[in-house]
Formats: sequence, structure tokens, C-alpha cells
Amino acid sequence: MTEYSSLEARLYASIALVRRAEEVISEIYPSDKIKSPVHLAIGQEYIAAAVIDHLRETDYAAGTYRGHGVYLAKGGDLNSMMAELYGKKTGCAQGRAGSMHLVEASKGVIGMSAVVGTGIPVAVGHALAIKQQRRNDVVVAFMGDGSTEEGCFSESINFAALHKLPILFVVENNRLAIHEPLHKRWAADTLTERIATYGIPARRFLEPDVLAIHEHVGKVIDDMRTEAGPAFIECHTHRWYEHVGPCEDYDQGYRSLEEGEQWRAKDVYVTLGQSLDEKEKAQIDQDIEASIQAAVEFAEQSPFPAAEELYNYVYA
Repeated sequence: MTEYSSLEARLYASIALVRRAEEVISEIYPSDKIKSPVHLAIGQEYIAAAVIDHLRETDYAAGTYRGHGVYLAKGGDLNSMMAELYGKKTGCAQGRAGSMHLVEASKGVIGMSAVVGTGIPVAVGHALAIKQQRRNDVVVAFMGDGSTEEGCFSESINFAALHKLPILFVVENNRLAIHEPLHKRWAADTLTERIATYGIPARRFLEPDVLAIHEHVGKVIDDMRTEAGPAFIECHTHRWYEHVGPCEDYDQGYRSLEEGEQWRAKDVYVTLGQSLDEKEKAQIDQDIEASIQAAVEFAEQSPFPAAEELYNYVYA
């Protein structure tokens, strides 16, 4: 494991890996070498980095179809992820899952789901198992604001609160459900207040303050390890690219370029990087570029699954 001089450097390395990996993915995508739709988290990476920095290998994280950041921050292998996007046999799911269903059980990555909200009750099930086994591990369930409109979200919050399960619910609120802005979907922007009525700690972060999120989550997870029960955070953020694909789409009319520019001016990847020692930052960047290039080469040189393997692992 790489040693860093500070928390800021460690978080920057986690954020930068996801940012640069996704930027490279967006460059490759038009070539059709990538055999999967890609939902990029560029602009949102700091949330997974801040939260997952507190997790141990035996803890669990569940994400969404926009899950590259969760996968990599939790220790998922970059080579395996890139190969999975290419549909190769060396991918984390042997080329069967693609970008939307990344999984790495050995690192506690429960798996991503392409169906909105469905990863939440699965994460709650893992938290229930942890409690029944009397372990002091925890689960983090990441979701978008659109997921909170699914029935399983409220059911999962209630069940976790009722049984005091060790799970942190993290809403990455980019105020969009595909192309539908939040003000057209919610009667009141009071998600955090509503969750607090379940009797669990709930906090909203309106700004991309990665250090404040990190500090708060550290305290919350420490409490969860001593059977304090579930907690909730809502992090407002901004999705730089289109819902799915490698392009910007501010010209589509459902959101404004002005909003995007406001968020880009607060880009944690840039601001955190500027706070680091120049030599250390340069070394981090160099190492990341080398690892991404190696991952691309690994993916491109890996074989596709054989045709006779098509029905392996199919049980219905």
C-alpha cells in the first residue's frame, strides 16, 4: 500500500485515480472497444473517496451503475475493471457484467446494479448478516437522489433503523434523475429532514467539502462499529457529463451551463491537488497515469470469453 504524507494526499490519490481513469474511458469509448454503456462520475468522485477512506477490507460497499469510484476506492483492481468494460474474460466478472455491475467480493465490493435503488436492500441484508454474526464491520450503500423515490429506499431505511443495523446510507444528490431535475420530482427539498424522522443521524452537505465529509463520516462509522445503528448523509454534487456516455450535454436544455461552471470552479480534484506538495502530487499523478496505461494495455491484450462459455453461471 502506498504511503502518503497527509490525509489530503491520500484523498487526492483516490479522487485522481477515478478522474483520470474515467477521462481515459471517455476518450476510448467512441472507438467501440468498450463493450458496455458507461455512466461516468466525473465531478462526483470526492464523495466515495471521503467515505470509503474509513472502511476496512472486511467492510462492504454497494454502489450504483455510476460505480467506478466506489469500486476503485474500495480496492477494486483497475486492470480487472478495465477488462470488464472491454468485455474480456480477465474482467472482474469475466466480461459478463460491464460497467454497470462491477463486483469484487474479495475487497468487499458487494456489486453495482443497473436497476435504480435495488442495491440498497442488498446492502441492508449484508448489514443484517454482520449484526447477526456479531462482527464490528460496517456497510456503506451509495445511491443517487433518484433512488430515494423507489419504495425499497424507505423500506430499507426503516428496517435498518428498526434493527439498528451498521449501515451508512450515502445519497450522491446531483439533482438529476437521468434528465429530470429535482424540482420537477420533489414537492419539497427536505430529504435529510425526512430521514431524521426515522430516528437516525442525518446530515446534508451542500458544498463539495471533502475534508468535512471525511471528518463527519469517520465519527459516524466509529459509532456504528459500537452498535449505534445506521446513519445517513446527503451530499449535493454535480454530474459533469451526460447521464450515460462520454460527452457533455448542457445544450440539451434540462440543466444550465452556468450551474456546471459554478460546480467546476469548486472541483475537488483541482483544489485538493493545489494544496499538496508539488513533488508528491507529481509522483501521484505519474503513478496513476502509468497504472491506467497498464490497465488499458491489459484489457486490450486480454482474450474475450469463448463462445462455449456463454451459458456458464446461468441458472434460470
